[in-house]
Amino acid sequence: MNRGEVILVGAGPGDKELLTLAALKAIESAEVVVYDRLVSKEIMDLIPKEAKLINVGKNVGDHPVPQERISEILVEEAKEGRKVVRLKGGDPFLFGRGGEELELLVENSVKFRVIPGITSSIGAATYGGIPVTHRDYCSSVHMITGQGKRGTQPNINFGALKELDGTLIFMMSVGKIQYIANGLLDAGMDPNMPCGIVENGTRSNQRKVISTLENLERDVKSKDIKSPALIIVGRVAKLSNDFDWFSKLPLKNQNILVTQPQAKASKLAEAIKEAGGNPVLYPVIKTEPIRPINPPIREHDVIAFTSSAGVQSFFDDLMEKGMDSRVFANKIVAAVGSQTAKAMASYGIVADFVPSTFDGETMVKEMVKNGVISESKSVLLLRAEMGSRETVEALEEAGVKYCDYPVYRTEYISHEPLESDDIDWITFTSKSCVTGLLKTQSEGFLKGMKAICIGRQTEELAKDAGFETYISDVATVNSIVDKLKELASENSSEGK
Repeated sequence: MNRGEVILVGAGPGDKELLTLAALKAIESAEVVVYDRLVSKEIMDLIPKEAKLINVGKNVGDHPVPQERISEILVEEAKEGRKVVRLKGGDPFLFGRGGEELELLVENSVKFRVIPGITSSIGAATYGGIPVTHRDYCSSVHMITGQGKRGTQPNINFGALKELDGTLIFMMSVGKIQYIANGLLDAGMDPNMPCGIVENGTRSNQRKVISTLENLERDVKSKDIKSPALIIVGRVAKLSNDFDWFSKLPLKNQNILVTQPQAKASKLAEAIKEAGGNPVLYPVIKTEPIRPINPPIREHDVIAFTSSAGVQSFFDDLMEKGMDSRVFANKIVAAVGSQTAKAMASYGIVADFVPSTFDGETMVKEMVKNGVISESKSVLLLRAEMGSRETVEALEEAGVKYCDYPVYRTEYISHEPLESDDIDWITFTSKSCVTGLLKTQSEGFLKGMKAICIGRQTEELAKDAGFETYISDVATVNSIVDKLKELASENSSEGK
């Protein structure tokens, strides 16, 4: 009988990019995932859709699933022959009770592995600009839990900790701040000893407070610091202001809604994340290729693509038929923008024409102005089933013959309504994204929210819908993020 296996996986402090390659591989191949409260949503999103999810999350003083039952669940699922991932915040063996869970697995002869994770005691401190060791300040680092066994008061030898003269890192300790601060002071530690508190470490909404031991309790309470938070006591905390790189990221603490189709959203999300923001993936449209298609390539002089989705649909069909880019021999091929041109290049086609402003109307007008098209040349538009009217109207106005040929269709995706207070910015990369988002919300709910748009036509539609609109300088993902950075900087300056 196949007994399956259990993999204890350390999910790290929250940022999915801090997962190890081994952890990512285990998560993506899991059949069952038993997870904790502190595992971030972006890591949860990596779990296969078909996997069985079992939430055993615990808050301080609130354990809806007792530890003994968690261990039993692991044994039961593994004995059903499944690959079980026990997903824990931080590292499984550092106050993660991983050792306790392994005991029952060993007792029941269940196969297991352990994948370490970056502990928040180091990860969160690092993102707060605090090196936990520095030879000019300390020669040791010590990790202490603020939780006693089964909810009892922790038994901490404060006198011994004071004599170590090292960095002290208290985990799961916000609720015990008075006990910790008074214990160290009573043991004779300098009241002016630097301290740091990092809340939600490594995440966009991370907060940091630098204090002293005598003011530690006051500052934790006045700033309303909540779990998960890390308390660092030691002289290294004084380095935080100089070494804090994370708080200086331009989109720090900004929640940015990404409405692109899921397949395209990752690039924008990654760029937002790299700038310190929190991308909220909320795809409101998806594209589906139209089949069968037989666009009349030979009958036209100019072939124009108005999106990368159109490029992919066309070339996928072309290759399924055993054909390739040679069908464009002696044709002029145009792309509406740089991303569409890049998609074409991946199939071996270099765009003959890309407009200065990336929209269909401008593409047509500039091709006419530059003599690329005229009344004597016909254009084949390969695009969405319900493409914008502005493009064909520009062709008609110029007297150019054309064929508007759909190669894919756009479908809208239903969602639960948004919590608008949680969103700082919305990104729109097309008119369809604007329409798709509006379909998911009650009328007027989104009015006044700030939106960054690609293209004049998209911006006009968003403005008509009541958004406070801004337009990226260029129709690219990087330009959207640059505009977000610029506006976030202006808002920050105005707030000073």
